[in-house]
Amino acid sequence: MASFTKASLTEKWEQVRAGLSHAFSTRSEVETFTIEDLALLQRIADAVVQRRMAAPAIVFLESLGPMSFLGSQALHFFAPIIELAFSAHEVSQVAALLEHRDTTVRLIALIEAASAPQGAASR
Repeated sequence: MASFTKASLTEKWEQVRAGLSHAFSTRSEVETFTIEDLALLQRIADAVVQRRMAAPAIVFLESLGPMSFLGSQALHFFAPIIELAFSAHEVSQVAALLEHRDTTVRLIALIEAASAPQGAASR
């Protein structure tokens, strides 16, 4: 039978705490977007603004933002079907982007920035 000392139990407990410290965190790690990721987000924002769907898209993104990780997992699951209509690279790129918490915030900012000049010009 293995003997447990107070030092070994303390060390094990610290290892468990360190391992679980980020498991239930609501703050994201420092996330960097590549130029390709930012270009894809900009294309999405431009497409939304071009179709005059900025306000509904922002409301949709705001309401479903906390569930973006689940959306990314669903996108991975349905990728074989979705790849019939879109390129496989873009599907995997969008799924990877949705895993980050800051992606929806960044996309909302891009949509607002793209739609702002149109709103000011029409007044």
